[in-house]
Amino acid sequence: MSQDRFFNRELSWLEFNNRVLEEGLDPSNPPLERLKFLSIVSSNMDEFFMVRVAGIKAQIRDRDESRDPSGLSPEEQMAAVSARVRDIQTRQYRCLQEEIFPALASEGLCVVRPMDWTGSELRWLEAWFARNILPVLTPLRMDDGEGVPSTGNLRMHAAFLLEPLEPRTGTSQDGPSGLSEAAPDGAPRLVMVNVPPNLDRFVPIPSESGRTHLALLDEVILTLGHALFPGYRVLERNLFKVARDAAIGVDEGRDDDFVAAMEEVLANRQNSWPVRITLGMGTPLLRDRLREVLGLSEEDVYELEGPIDLRSFMELATMKGFDRLRFPARKPVEGYEFSEDNSIFDQIRKGDILLHVPYESFSPVEEFVRAAADDPTVLAVKMTLYRTSGDSPLVRSLTRAAAKGKQVTVMVELKARFDEAKNIEWASSLEQAGAVVVYGVARLKVHAKACLVVRREEDGSILRYVHLSTGNYNDKTARLYSDLSFFSVNETLCREAGLFFNMLTGLSAVEELRTLAMAPFSLKRRIIAMIDREADWSSPESPGLIMAKMNSLCDPEVAAALYRASRRGVRILLNVRGICILVPGVEGLSESITVVSVVGRFLEHSRIFYFRNGGAEELYLSSADWMPRNLERRIELMFPVPDPAARDRVLSILQGYFRDTVKARVLHTSGAWERRPPEPGQEPFSAQEWFWESERNRFREESEAEERVLTVRRRAP
Repeated sequence: MSQDRFFNRELSWLEFNNRVLEEGLDPSNPPLERLKFLSIVSSNMDEFFMVRVAGIKAQIRDRDESRDPSGLSPEEQMAAVSARVRDIQTRQYRCLQEEIFPALASEGLCVVRPMDWTGSELRWLEAWFARNILPVLTPLRMDDGEGVPSTGNLRMHAAFLLEPLEPRTGTSQDGPSGLSEAAPDGAPRLVMVNVPPNLDRFVPIPSESGRTHLALLDEVILTLGHALFPGYRVLERNLFKVARDAAIGVDEGRDDDFVAAMEEVLANRQNSWPVRITLGMGTPLLRDRLREVLGLSEEDVYELEGPIDLRSFMELATMKGFDRLRFPARKPVEGYEFSEDNSIFDQIRKGDILLHVPYESFSPVEEFVRAAADDPTVLAVKMTLYRTSGDSPLVRSLTRAAAKGKQVTVMVELKARFDEAKNIEWASSLEQAGAVVVYGVARLKVHAKACLVVRREEDGSILRYVHLSTGNYNDKTARLYSDLSFFSVNETLCREAGLFFNMLTGLSAVEELRTLAMAPFSLKRRIIAMIDREADWSSPESPGLIMAKMNSLCDPEVAAALYRASRRGVRILLNVRGICILVPGVEGLSESITVVSVVGRFLEHSRIFYFRNGGAEELYLSSADWMPRNLERRIELMFPVPDPAARDRVLSILQGYFRDTVKARVLHTSGAWERRPPEPGQEPFSAQEWFWESERNRFREESEAEERVLTVRRRAP
């Protein structure tokens, strides 16, 4: 396929991270919010190297010369990735040093670097270090010919290049710190010291000015760590962090002990292939020695002009007492009040409930599972768990339901990358309470978000209640991620949700679902069929229309279907938060396709798909992006919104993203993303701000309408 037909996936992802960086560079955002975006950029980049870059490097090691859909070889991808990462990194750190740190200092929040420590601050830190930190530290030789000690994955270390102060006579070969006089080849000795991960990174320094002064623990260890090496001179010192290959697959044949197999994967991740080292500037000898002992190439070394590992700066961005330096607090709308006389089950029977977080509270989801645990008429609960919070109220409710003897079945996906350890812990606690826990599906990840409650009603009948969502059952991310979900007693949806769970937990053959679409069995085929159907309906007099919102679009077959539809005159509006390999605006290929990305205060996470379908409109929500991994290697669901009022709301939300002129960027044929300004005379429009106002107004209007209705009491006949 020609290079002008698809963008490279990895470079497209880096452009997404660059859009996140732009929010950090934006001076109209409050300084701690800007710092938060810079922290997210670093966290994203670590995961990118551990997964995506690790995959490219594996191709190069295996001499795999296959080219990606954009036409780039692995070596060409690696070179382009390296150049773009360095550019992003340079602008990120320039912003941190020249704009954000000074802005925070002007507001009394000072991150004090070693070169700026006053004499009194240095004396206080020396005493504090000797008392609290020095006894904890353990220096480890890195070049004694017996193998390099483990640097772990993403762990911070201080490295020291040492030489003896003077030759010694009449003493043992080893110095006081257990170091031999020099490395085996006569070069200076290389030693590393792990920065304890269980200590706070930000060290408060007493200040008489009333301002908050913070030193970085790692920089304190680096600056004062020479105390570990009496009799040696420090030639160079630096901080470093190694990212390792995290794309290690689990042995799918270990059905007898799959938890143990996953625990082995987590252990191996700490010592897998290194893919990148990040370190500070200005230590060329130390830099080269570290690169050599770790077996890395020049291309794998990334020097940073400032503190390394900005991920933990999220702790500073959320520090209490500085709310004036953040976005104004926003409390989600609490649209529903539940009681014994008006349970969530009563509400759902009255009509479907659509939930739009974080603009609406996540509490109805928590109440749904809590009520299922405590309601004596509930017989069974079935649920998928992909990612959840560290202290999940949902898991507590499921545990309580199982302890009460209800039939609780939970599909816990142990292969949810970087959440494996947490999910193993949840699965164990649920099993101990008596729940039936299914540890995923062999060779597939269960990424669908579904919960089914079976309840005996007052008349003795059995009724099923279903909750389907685009986002995880995670109360923490529900405050930060934009997602859509709904509750329903729709008979068809509930019946097919029951079949879905039976397929996951039993030995049921895969059944063709009519209302739900399930990956990897029918979802991709359905999506491509609906795109092609839109092309068939389209005419010059009545062109077709497709609107879709997702996190990423990188499936070449789906993109090819969109190209076919564009050539038939279908207007296609795509809101793609992250990766997009599709090239819009190419004459004769994609002229009618517009791609926008909204990156703002909240992470856009919902997936919404709309097809005009010749006037018989269809609208779907989904857990799946249009990516090969979602459509071919994961268990996913796409589901319609059956309630007309809810469907209208979802369509209005989808359209709002294409009206945005504040946080939206438009993708050009060149691959560049450009902010879309308002038309002349038009007021700026922010979709995320509009959602806040819309939800508040909607519930205000509904409350006022309820107040105008008088409830008349009559004696029962």
